[in-house]
Amino acid sequence: MDKDKTILITGVAGTVGKELLHQLTSSGYRIVGIDNDEAGLFNLILDYQNIPTVSLFLCDIRSEADLDKFIAKCDIIFHLAALKHVSLCEISPEQAVQTNILGTQNIVNLASKYSIEKVIFTSSDKAVNPTNVMGTSKLMAERIITSANANSSSTIFSSTRFGNVLGSSGSVVPIFIKQILEGVPITITDFNMTRFVMSVDEAVNLILKASEIALGGEVIITKMPVLKIKDLATSLNKIFMPDTEIPMIEIGVKPGEKLYEELMTEEEMPRSLELENFFIVKPAYTGFYSHRGFDYEGIVNNNLSNPYHSGNELALSDEKIIEVLSKAGVSSEISSSSTKRYWPGESNKRPSRGS
Repeated sequence: MDKDKTILITGVAGTVGKELLHQLTSSGYRIVGIDNDEAGLFNLILDYQNIPTVSLFLCDIRSEADLDKFIAKCDIIFHLAALKHVSLCEISPEQAVQTNILGTQNIVNLASKYSIEKVIFTSSDKAVNPTNVMGTSKLMAERIITSANANSSSTIFSSTRFGNVLGSSGSVVPIFIKQILEGVPITITDFNMTRFVMSVDEAVNLILKASEIALGGEVIITKMPVLKIKDLATSLNKIFMPDTEIPMIEIGVKPGEKLYEELMTEEEMPRSLELENFFIVKPAYTGFYSHRGFDYEGIVNNNLSNPYHSGNELALSDEKIIEVLSKAGVSSEISSSSTKRYWPGESNKRPSRGS
């Protein structure tokens, strides 16, 4: 990306948004970040108040009028803002619709209006064969992003699909750690449940790589390791209480929850391509997007035999899980004053206030 460009990050106060801001700021880009999380944004402003290339504002993507002044002055948009907690979206589906669907439509409307260069949207595994409100809203947002390319000759709109981001807000890892440290049984919804996992760094790398290779209308998926949730709990037990085996109890699958995680459907498989580190799902109605070409470098397979989901992949061993957790910043060295943060590497990535 050209460093003379101005980049807009929606959802900048979230876990992935903060890391994306950090990496782009370290590379010298001009960044505008928006979020409706007042407390999170306030703390972020304190961290970046002496960095002239960063501007942070309180803004809700539900308001197209409020978004207008920010999108009018940017070149590239990384759209991360969303409601992502499955249970909360089930309780308040109208909120998920307003943020995840209508908020994304607002982004598309304004990006088209101002001929923005690129819009990269962060979707979710929950958008694949959705069984819950959150996933359904993310799927609708994906389709809005894809269809925007048919109506735009200049702006590139593309989506990425995430697995579970280790250390993000709402992650099961801090819950398991808390139970282990308190010596209470670890609650697991189903012992056979599997999930794709990625670190925050990997999530940001996917977003940045997508911005480089996106042609418009596709969904870009990074290849990720798979683990069993039960094995994750066992590995965390070994890290935090190596001399004590904490019991586990099965509490049943939550409404809208799946036993395995999908990042590609069988319907998408025939129109998907495999690269060395990614899968690319082309739009279903390619005739509308024929001007995009969909000619990517490094294609290793254009005839996939299986959809990409965690039930088809070999799960990591306990040793490999501990290695993945270590790389993601999980440590048994937890400050006694910290009740919420179990990811020590996160704080030292922020620039000092005097820098």
